[in-house]
Amino acid sequence: MKKVKVGVVGCGGICKATYMKNMVEMFEIIDVVGAADLIESRAQWMADKYGIKKMTVDEIINDPEIEIVVNLTYPESHYEITKAAMEHGKHVYCEKMMAPTFAEATELMQLMKEKNVMYTTAPDTFLGAWEQSARKYLDDGIIGKPVTVHAQVTSRYQPESPFFDTEPKHFFFPLHYGGGFPFDLGGYYLHEMINLFGSVKRVTGFGGNINPNRVYTNPKHPKYKETFEVNTPTTLLAALEFENGVLGTFHISSDSYMSQNFTVTGTDGTMKLGDPNMFNDRISVLRPGAAPSMERLFPGMQPDAGKANMANGDNDVQQLAEFTMPQSVELPLLHGFYESSRGVGLADMCYALRNNRRPRCHADIGYHSIEIIHAIEESCKTGQIYNMTTTCERPKPIAPSALSVTGQEATLDD
Repeated sequence: MKKVKVGVVGCGGICKATYMKNMVEMFEIIDVVGAADLIESRAQWMADKYGIKKMTVDEIINDPEIEIVVNLTYPESHYEITKAAMEHGKHVYCEKMMAPTFAEATELMQLMKEKNVMYTTAPDTFLGAWEQSARKYLDDGIIGKPVTVHAQVTSRYQPESPFFDTEPKHFFFPLHYGGGFPFDLGGYYLHEMINLFGSVKRVTGFGGNINPNRVYTNPKHPKYKETFEVNTPTTLLAALEFENGVLGTFHISSDSYMSQNFTVTGTDGTMKLGDPNMFNDRISVLRPGAAPSMERLFPGMQPDAGKANMANGDNDVQQLAEFTMPQSVELPLLHGFYESSRGVGLADMCYALRNNRRPRCHADIGYHSIEIIHAIEESCKTGQIYNMTTTCERPKPIAPSALSVTGQEATLDD
């Protein structure tokens, strides 16, 4: 199969940490042509390390061989870079979220349709091992009919480090406009909930930016005791009603101490999910009979007559208790991409191009996610329930496999 040539815009932390290595070394379908960055030394470092070209943004979007532009810039630049690429007929894969505002995201979705290009967005971790395995277990009815989903993640971000800075290109990304905790980490939870349950119908919420005016508190910082303004929501608590009837809560905060909980309840049991920011995590189920006690028989032995015939009333009670009391077991992962696989969404997009199918990280998922954040903010302001204006198609699941790390890419070639 002919490889898909891509150009990367943005060679900062996430590109250096994982994306570029995976694009060049992990996925056979991807052919990285070159990379560009406002800081030329970053692009040059990538070029030298991976044997690609150092390019400008204009060179990438005008190169006739490059089919996909990978937008790994910071959120304030997502709209500008994505728009320029699509206007030049390029397909785009963009880091989360697609734009800082729902209005800008709407413009990009309209441009995608006008230019008839493929547009996908991160996060792509919902294609990972535990996420896809959880979906299969739920779809197969392991806890009966899903009733509720509860997603919570909190982490305390305060300017106590001497490295703290409010410029996007520096260190404190979670407090920047377009990169606040709900937009940054929230996308992982929203994409996984959409993967499991599909579109959201209605939203209501509370919170927002509960402490916009803050102070540098570390005496070693050059701005010690100076004030600064946080221009992004930092704590949101929402109720979600999914189109399929599942009810959910979404609680995210960068003002609280660290905690995480992701749980689905169903008519027949409860499923504990992993961290959607990770490809590999543990999942478990709590339900009656999940781990029943077993009587082990060796050759020549007979079952306990009292238990077998249930002749003893005490045994009746014991067996009834063993069946009705919920028991928890860890579930095996059934899918590949259990190692750090950022870029798997791009690889899936490349196979979608070659096989003429819909990509699993289709932009309508990212678009729906950003409207959910927008809806929560609007509900916070108005005190009203927000009726969603967008829907998205629940992404096609990846087939289970026992393929090796080097071979698991084959599951995307469908």
